[in-house]
Amino acid sequence: MTHPFYAIHSHGLIRVAAATPRASVGDTGANADATIALAREADARGVDLVVFPELNLTSYAIDDLHLQTAQQRATLAAIATVVAASATLRPVLLVGAALVRNGRLYNCALAIARGQVLGVVPKTFLPNYREFYEKRWFASGAGLTGLTIALGGKDVPFGTDLIFAARDLPGFVFHAEICEDYWAPTPPSTAGALAGALICCNLSASNIVIGKARERAMLAAAQSARAVCAYVYSAAGPGESTTEVAWDGQGLIHELGEQIAESKRFATEPELVVADVDCERITQERLRFGTFNDAATFAGTPETRFRRIAFDHTPVLADGGLERAIRRFPFVPNDPARRDDDCYEAFNIQVEALSKRLVAAHAETIVIGVSGGLDSTHALIVAAKAMDRLGRPRSAILGFTMPGFATGAGTKANAWALMRALGISAEEIDIRPAARRMLEDIGHPFSDGDPVYDITFENVQAGLRTDYLFRLANQRRGIVLGTGDLSEMALGWCTYGVGDQMSHYAVNSGVPKTLIQFLIRWCIRTDQYDAATDAILATILAQEISPELVPAGADGALQSTESMIGPYALNDFFAHYVIRHGLAPSKIAFLAWHAWRDAGLGAWPQDLPTDARIAYDLPTIRHWLEKFLVRFFATSQFKRSAMPNGPKVSAGGALSPRGDWRAPSDGIATAWIEELRSSVP
Repeated sequence: MTHPFYAIHSHGLIRVAAATPRASVGDTGANADATIALAREADARGVDLVVFPELNLTSYAIDDLHLQTAQQRATLAAIATVVAASATLRPVLLVGAALVRNGRLYNCALAIARGQVLGVVPKTFLPNYREFYEKRWFASGAGLTGLTIALGGKDVPFGTDLIFAARDLPGFVFHAEICEDYWAPTPPSTAGALAGALICCNLSASNIVIGKARERAMLAAAQSARAVCAYVYSAAGPGESTTEVAWDGQGLIHELGEQIAESKRFATEPELVVADVDCERITQERLRFGTFNDAATFAGTPETRFRRIAFDHTPVLADGGLERAIRRFPFVPNDPARRDDDCYEAFNIQVEALSKRLVAAHAETIVIGVSGGLDSTHALIVAAKAMDRLGRPRSAILGFTMPGFATGAGTKANAWALMRALGISAEEIDIRPAARRMLEDIGHPFSDGDPVYDITFENVQAGLRTDYLFRLANQRRGIVLGTGDLSEMALGWCTYGVGDQMSHYAVNSGVPKTLIQFLIRWCIRTDQYDAATDAILATILAQEISPELVPAGADGALQSTESMIGPYALNDFFAHYVIRHGLAPSKIAFLAWHAWRDAGLGAWPQDLPTDARIAYDLPTIRHWLEKFLVRFFATSQFKRSAMPNGPKVSAGGALSPRGDWRAPSDGIATAWIEELRSSVP
C-alpha cells in the first residue's frame, strides 16, 4: 500500500532496534563483520536506528589489551570498515569503540549514518568496583563539551553534549549513554532528554549475574518513565571473554515506562530486536507533564548547552507494517496477571470512593436504579461491597427496577435475580403510566395505537426514572448512585439533567464500558460474591447492550446501542487516545486498524469470549471514528461540564471538568473531522 497513511513515519513512529552481534575477544575485524551483518538485516527490516553493545567493535573484556597500540589501530580500521558499509544502508548505527584523544583512552559511542561519523560520545561514569576496573584503562568524559576528535581524516564532534536529530523526520532525535551511565544517580540521558532527545540509547556490556536482567529492565523502565522518552538498551552477548564473567546479550526497548520489546537471552545466534517507538506520543506526554519542563528549567535549560547534530534521513511513506503490539482494549492489559492487578485496583478504588462518600454525606441508604444491564449491575456490586466494608447491611441498598415501554422480560428478570442474590432491598415502579401522562400533557403524538418513537419519547422515560430516584433518596435518607460509565460520558450517551447523566455520586464515571466487562468477569473469577450472584453476573455479561427505550420492531429486533453509536470496543479505543494522548484522528485510525483489522492477529485477553473476537476494517474504523469525534468534541461536552462527582479510576484519563478534562461546552469538531477526512483513505 502506497498511501502515506500506511507508513509509520506519517504518524511519528520511529523504528529502533537493539542489536546483539556475536562478540569476540578483541578480533576487531570479526566484530566489524558482525556489526555490518546486523546493520544490513536492520536495513532490510526498515529500521531507522540500531543500538549495538558497548565496545562492540573493540571488544569489552580484554583488560590491559585496551592499552596496546595494535589493538587501538585495529579498532580504527574496524570503524572505517563499518562507516564504509553504512554508506548504502538506511539505519543510523550507534556502535561502541575505544578511542584515543589527547593522551587519554575513552570508551565511546559513535553515531554513524550513511558513510559518515556524526559524532562521538564518551562514557561518563566508569565503574571501578567489584568485577569492574574501567578507570585502569579509560578516562571519563565528564565535562568534555564543545570538542572534536580526529577520525577518518575529519574533525568529528566529540563530547557528552551531543544529541542527534534528523532534519527531515520530526521526532527522530536521540541521545547516547554507555552502560554504567544509567546506573548512576544522575544518568546523562536525563540531561539529553531535557535537551530534546526523544529516544535515549544505552550501549552496554554488563556481564550477567543472577537477578541482573531484572535490574536492567527496572532501570530502563524507570528512565524511560522519568525522562519521558523511549529507551533502547543493548548488552553484550556470547563471544566476549568469560575469563572472569559471563554475558547474556539482553536487548530492551521501553517507552514511557512500558517494555515494548525484549530479546532472547543467552542466544547462540546474533539477534536484532525491533520495535516502533511512538515519538508523537512522547512529545504529547511532555506537553502534558509540566514537571518535565520545570526540570529542564531547574537544570539550567540543557538545550542551550547541547549541540544538536543534524543529519538527513529521508522518511519512508509506504506501508512497512508495524513493529509494535497495539492493545485492542487500551484500558485493559492483555497479560492476565497485570489485568487481575488492574481489576483489583479499579474495583477497590470504586469501593473506597463510594464508602467515603456515604460516610461524608451521612447517608443511611443507597438508592439505585437496576436495569439488568452492565452499568447498573457493576454499580450495584460495588455498592454491595462498600456496604460490606462499612459493616452496614446490604438491605440499606434500595434497588428499584423501573420498567418502561420497551423493557425486556430478560433484563427485568436479570435485575430481580441480581437484587435477590445480593440481598438488597428491591422494589418495582412501573413508569409507564407517569410517562404516558407526561407525553399527553406536552402534546406528544404518542399512543399505543400510533407510536412516535423520537428522542422526547426516549428521554421522558430516562428522566422519569431519575426523578423517581432522587425523590426516593429524599424520602429514605439516601443518595442516588449513578450508574453511567466513562464511555457514555465520552459519547454523551445519556439524558442530561433530570436523566441518567445526573446522580449524587457517579461511581462508574471513571470506568469505560470495556473495563466494566472485565471487572465483572474478575469479580466472578476471584469469588467476590456467592455462586448465585456469579451465575446472574455471567448471564448479564452475555446479553446485548441496549437502552431499551424503544419497543422491538416488527422483526423482533431490540434497540441496539452499538448499532447507533458504534462498537464500544472501538469507541473506548478512540477515547483512550483522544483523552490520554491527544493524538490526531489519522494516527488513532492507523493504530486502530493495526489493532483490529484481523481477529486472528495478536493476543486477546484470555477471559474474552471467543464470539467477541471480531475484526474491523479501515472503512468501518473511519466511519465510527468520525461519529465519535462529532459526539465527543461538538455535541456532548456540556453534559461533562455538569457531571457529578465520581472517582478517577484509570490512568487512561477521566472526563470530570474538575479533574483531567477541561473543554468548552460550545466547542466544534471541525479540525478533527478535516484531519481525519484529509489523511485517512
